Amino acid sequence: MEQQISTNQALRSSMNMQFEDGIFIKDYIRMMAYMIVLCFTLAISLSFWVLSITASTYYGTLQPVSPWRWLFSVLIPLFITFRAFKRRNLDHGGAIGAMLVGFVLSMANMSFFGALLTFFVTSSKLTKWKGDIKKQTDSDYKEGGQRNWLQVFCNGGVPTELALLYMIEAGPGEIPVDFGKQYSASWMCLSLLGALACSTGDTWASEVGPVLSRRKPRLITTWKDVPAGTNGGVTPVGLVASVLGGGTVGTAYYFMQLLLVKDLNFTVPQWPLILYGAIAGLFGSLLDSFLGATMQYSGYDESIGKVHCSCLGLLGYSGLGTESCDFIVFHVHFFFFI
Repeated sequence: MEQQISTNQALRSSMNMQFEDGIFIKDYIRMMAYMIVLCFTLAISLSFWVLSITASTYYGTLQPVSPWRWLFSVLIPLFITFRAFKRRNLDHGGAIGAMLVGFVLSMANMSFFGALLTFFVTSSKLTKWKGDIKKQTDSDYKEGGQRNWLQVFCNGGVPTELALLYMIEAGPGEIPVDFGKQYSASWMCLSLLGALACSTGDTWASEVGPVLSRRKPRLITTWKDVPAGTNGGVTPVGLVASVLGGGTVGTAYYFMQLLLVKDLNFTVPQWPLILYGAIAGLFGSLLDSFLGATMQYSGYDESIGKVHCSCLGLLGYSGLGTESCDFIVFHVHFFFFI
């Protein structure tokens, strides 16, 4: 009996040692993977820096980009995207798209990146917030709010276009929004901020409104009561949330300006960017609601008491989806402010 007990203890001890060895090996592999990614990132950043120096020397008119900007533009978006993918905020395609958007915006202007990061973090948090309540009204609600490449493209495509145009016009770097000194570049800065504020305002309205609103939403075109989850429905809480969301992005952009832009004392005040972001957030939410009410299909399933795309029609057409509405909203905003 005693021999059997000692044998069992030896087996348990051996199993514990194997388990600890397995954990050590996994930690070692993870650490080596991080080191390889870091070295690879440094190599890419230095390669880009050498290319920018070569192009600057060859053309003579291009200002070389510092290696620190290259490193930040590659490393930080990669780190944030990896974290978002691990937390299931992004799928594979969404992670690749978000990495490209983050790289372009941070390379062009750190204020762009600050606004983008504010949109992504707040929207991801609010999408997961009160998920059990959202399931009761939204039959298509996804646990965790995982975004794919199409959603990333619809939300980040216009800002990426504007960031590329900004680099062509003014080069990588931070500038004050001043129409008297840099007219075209200032318009691009405002348009990019407005696009991100539109997206944030619309997301905040759709995530906060259904949870905190105590009354049924009203259809924006007829102002009649509609079931919760109907495309084109608005609530006072949602509209206030859209203003706050856009204002939050504007505030992030403003603080990045204070931190990174030199000689702000000799240019126009930058604080109106906060107000501009709030207005753009409200504009984006209202425009998205109008498109949802007039062009997007909403159906109602009486058996479960929820709005569903494949059930009895309430309003709209079946050819336009949520991503299509977002894509149209951002391009309307782009042409409206350009």
